[in-house]
Amino acid sequence: MSQGNKIPATVITGFLGAGKTSTIRHLLETSQGKRLALVINEFGDLGVDGEIVKGCGIENCEEDAVLELPNGCICCTVADDFIPTIETLLNRAEPPDHIIIETSGLALPKPLVKAFNWPEIRTKVTVDGVITVIDGPAVAEGLFASNPAAVEAQRQADESLDHESPLEELFEEQINCADMVVINKTDLLSDADLARVLRDVKAELRPQVKVVRSSYGKVDAKILLGLEAAAESDLEARPSHHDDGHEHDHDDFMSFAVDLGEVETPQGLVERLQPVIAQHGILRIKGFAKVAGKDMRLVLQGVGGRLQHYYDRDWHPDETQSTRLVVIGEAGMDSDAITTALESGRAASQGAPAQAVAAPAS
Repeated sequence: MSQGNKIPATVITGFLGAGKTSTIRHLLETSQGKRLALVINEFGDLGVDGEIVKGCGIENCEEDAVLELPNGCICCTVADDFIPTIETLLNRAEPPDHIIIETSGLALPKPLVKAFNWPEIRTKVTVDGVITVIDGPAVAEGLFASNPAAVEAQRQADESLDHESPLEELFEEQINCADMVVINKTDLLSDADLARVLRDVKAELRPQVKVVRSSYGKVDAKILLGLEAAAESDLEARPSHHDDGHEHDHDDFMSFAVDLGEVETPQGLVERLQPVIAQHGILRIKGFAKVAGKDMRLVLQGVGGRLQHYYDRDWHPDETQSTRLVVIGEAGMDSDAITTALESGRAASQGAPAQAVAAPAS
C-alpha cells in the first residue's frame, strides 16, 4: 500500500485542560461527512473525556466509532493497547476515513508517533499530523515557561519551583513534536499577552510548524486535517528529552475519583471545589454532576481555579445519577483530606454565588 493509500491519523496532544476535547468536538462538527474514528486516552479513574465526546449529540459522532484506552497513557501501553485498537479500526468492513487520537495530558507524543512504524500497521496508516493544543492564559502566566530566567523569577516567589518541573518538560515534549500548535482560550488574553504568548511559543517551534488561535477549541477540520506530515518518518526532527532512552515516569502524578451524590446547584458545587483546589494545589478536576431537579447531566472541568460547566445530555435510564469527579494532581497529594473536604462542604456550598464560566469546557 502506497503512502497515498494509507489512512491518515491525527494525534491531538496538550497539557491538562488545554482544550483537546473541545477541539475534537469542533472537528466532528466541521468534518463535512468524513467517517472519523476517535481513540480517546485519559488519565484518571473515570473515562470522562470519552463520555463527553459520546454525549455531544453531533450527528456523525457514533458511539461505536469512539474507542477508549483506560490505562492512562498511550506512550506506555503501545504494544498492549494501542496497536490492537488501531488494528480493530483498520480491519472494519468500512474503515474510517480519518483517525483522531486524543492523548492524555501526561502522554509523551513522540513514542506514540514512533508506534506507527510497527509492522502491524505501518503499511496501512500514517500520522497526518501532531496537533498540540496550548492553554493560552496558562502560558501567559508563565506556568510552563522553558526560559530559565523566567523559571528563576518564579522560583524567587514560589518555593515549590525549587526543582525542575515535570510539567514544564511535558509541555516542551508536546510542542517539540507538533506539526501545528493551537493556542486556545485566546478570548481570555489581552492583546499584549497574546502577542507575548505567540512570540514565546514560536521561538520554541521548528520553522515549518504553524500556529493558529482559537477560543473553545473552534478550529475547523479543513485546517487541522490533511497536513500530510507523515510524522512517523520524520522522528529525528522532533527532539525529545527522552531520546537517550530514559523511561517516561508517571509517578510524578496521581489521580483518584470521588462521588458527591446529588448537588443543589452548579454554582454551589463550584463554590465547594474552589477552596479545596487552592488549598491542595489540584492540577485538574473534571467529571459529571447530578443537579437536583434537572434531567440533564452537568459536565464540569477545571484547570487550577478556572472552572467551567455545561449540561450536555439527558441521563440515560441505566446510568447512576450522581456527581462523580476525577481529581488529578502531583504525587503525594492527600486524597483522603481532599475527599473529606469536598464531602464536608456539601451543606456550605448550597446556593452560594460562583465565578465559574458556564460555557463549553476546554
